[in-house]
Amino acid sequence: MKKNLLTVLILALTLVNMALTAVTMISVSGANKKTAELVSNIATAMNLELTKPGEDNAAAPSVSLADTAVYSIADSLMIPLTTPAGQNQKYIIFNLSLSMNTKHEDYKKYSESVGNYEGLIKDTINSTVSVHTVDECQSDLEAIRAEILTAIQNLFSSDFIYKVAISDVKFG
Repeated sequence: MKKNLLTVLILALTLVNMALTAVTMISVSGANKKTAELVSNIATAMNLELTKPGEDNAAAPSVSLADTAVYSIADSLMIPLTTPAGQNQKYIIFNLSLSMNTKHEDYKKYSESVGNYEGLIKDTINSTVSVHTVDECQSDLEAIRAEILTAIQNLFSSDFIYKVAISDVKFG
């Protein structure tokens, strides 16, 4: 009789344990969803992204190095930056190169004449970068690179230029 009573007691405690575990899991999963949403909102507010700026996973083509042509702007670009009143004018100086997808349909149309559009490209870059301050440029160069890429893609009305490389960045 004692064995049966112990077995029934163990079975009852097991059922109570399973019920409490189910209640705990339901309450924790609801809180977990709220926490994940809060973290997502904070990341959005701070402009943090899981992917590189300027690249959407679906929109950004994965272009191999063999299918890439690079056009480098010969001169360094020296762009005046926005400065608060009463401060000396600040500049950013950098070299820029454009990576072009040779398999893109617009590549044939623009590849021979990209050099002819260099003045327009420089003007687009100048108008894009000059609205930023030195602090913005130093802290978030990736976002500025993404803005430049978007502006150049808008200039050509095409995304055959898929990447912008900025090098030798100096501030003055």
